[in-house]
Amino acid sequence: MRNSIARIASLTAAAALGAAALIAAPAAQAADGETSLASVLGVGKAKFDGNHKDYDIVTKAAEAVLQAKPDSAVKVLADGSVALTAFIPNDQAFMNLASALKGHKVKTEAAAFKTVAGLGVDTVEQVLLYHVVPGSTIMSADALKANGAKLKTAEGKTISVRVTKAPAIILGDKARKIANPRVILNQVDINDGNKQIAHGIDGVLLPFAP
Repeated sequence: MRNSIARIASLTAAAALGAAALIAAPAAQAADGETSLASVLGVGKAKFDGNHKDYDIVTKAAEAVLQAKPDSAVKVLADGSVALTAFIPNDQAFMNLASALKGHKVKTEAAAFKTVAGLGVDTVEQVLLYHVVPGSTIMSADALKANGAKLKTAEGKTISVRVTKAPAIILGDKARKIANPRVILNQVDINDGNKQIAHGIDGVLLPFAP
């Protein structure tokens, strides 16, 4: 993962206000910068490694979709002029999903990617788009109003938001029998200052029951 990912901010300021959060109403204002998430994540340059806390698999998944379907809506991640918020699962999240799908522990990022890619490019595209909320740059501090919010994704379905006092931000998807992903609180506001923002999550959001 490229060094530019080190721009990840923490939730310290929000916690000092009495809560930590991620998502607010879609009226959140976009920043002025037009650096795309694709450039920050290094789409086209990702390599599998032993660090399962970064975002190689989701980046490789985006590469695979765009290679197979150049006109896919996933390409919006490379257009920094379009405001959006993305929830990006880290590599461990995909490894956990692959392990659940295979019925045994998947130990490498390459094996996890192979399992996910085996679902088919259309399914991978659908899953990726389910992680993107178009139209708003939603910063972590805005989450103070987020509990109970419903966010419409680029895939068409919604994800729900629950903020607890722990603090924790839990995202609800359509996979009722799998634990809901949580925001990784020290990996938020990726690409801060730009119209496209991302927040790390510890699970893969699914728009369907596996």
